[in-house]
Amino acid sequence: MRSFHYSIVLAILMLVMAFSSDPYEPEFAVCTSIANYPLLKTAGYSYVESNVSYLMPDKADDEFQKNLDEIKEYDAKIISCTSFIPGSLPLVGPETKQDEALEWAETALRRAGMLNIPYIVFGSGKARHVPENFSKEEATQQFIDFCKQVAPLAGKYNVTVVIEPLNRVETNLINSLEEGARIVEAVNHPNLQLLCDIYHMMRENEPAMEIVKYAKCIRHCHIAEREERTSPGTKGDDFRPYFRALKEIGYKGCVSIECRWNDLPHEIYPALSYMQEQFRSL
Repeated sequence: MRSFHYSIVLAILMLVMAFSSDPYEPEFAVCTSIANYPLLKTAGYSYVESNVSYLMPDKADDEFQKNLDEIKEYDAKIISCTSFIPGSLPLVGPETKQDEALEWAETALRRAGMLNIPYIVFGSGKARHVPENFSKEEATQQFIDFCKQVAPLAGKYNVTVVIEPLNRVETNLINSLEEGARIVEAVNHPNLQLLCDIYHMMRENEPAMEIVKYAKCIRHCHIAEREERTSPGTKGDDFRPYFRALKEIGYKGCVSIECRWNDLPHEIYPALSYMQEQFRSL
């Protein structure tokens, strides 16, 4: 009888484990306009990812109110804003505009904090592009110095700035997770961390296991297909090595599609299904 009871208990435990162990899968978002959020939500995405320009850092608060109203209208959940510093405000080189860039940054961070936006993506390839015949070492230090001023501001407004390594076509400073992690370590502040962009990693032939190597810094993720920056599933790229790396580090954040859409309303459904299928196959 005792053996029978034990078998029943064991069977129940196995059933509970089977139903409670959901396949590994992060949340998903799309980089697009706030107005598209209802469409994304219907398709199964958790968030929309906007652009820092939507926070209108160069405008007064009363002008920004219209965007606040739009967010309320669509009840939009915003995971992040991209393109932190515009190219018109160079951060490195012989003639920087770091003071102006810092003012821009603080307004953007303050408004992101108001909206409970957790991340600001620091791509900004033009702003950090090292001019010809200028020391890359000096430019790197200039960038670090700027980040050391930005990080405490981000902390003040409860936002995390994530540095986005870009491929060499877009900029010549910070082209890998390794280079991005060096900046994060040099700044040494909890509100300055790292983004892994699978598109840029593939363009740079950066191994997926670099995600595991720099796991402690990674807070956010972008994705698109390698050749033409199309949405996942358009060309059939195999993202599983990168997804496997995310699974290995226990990444529970968001994967945002940042791509060139040809027909967003029709592409977002198969793109999500394609990513989910590859994650669930791990």
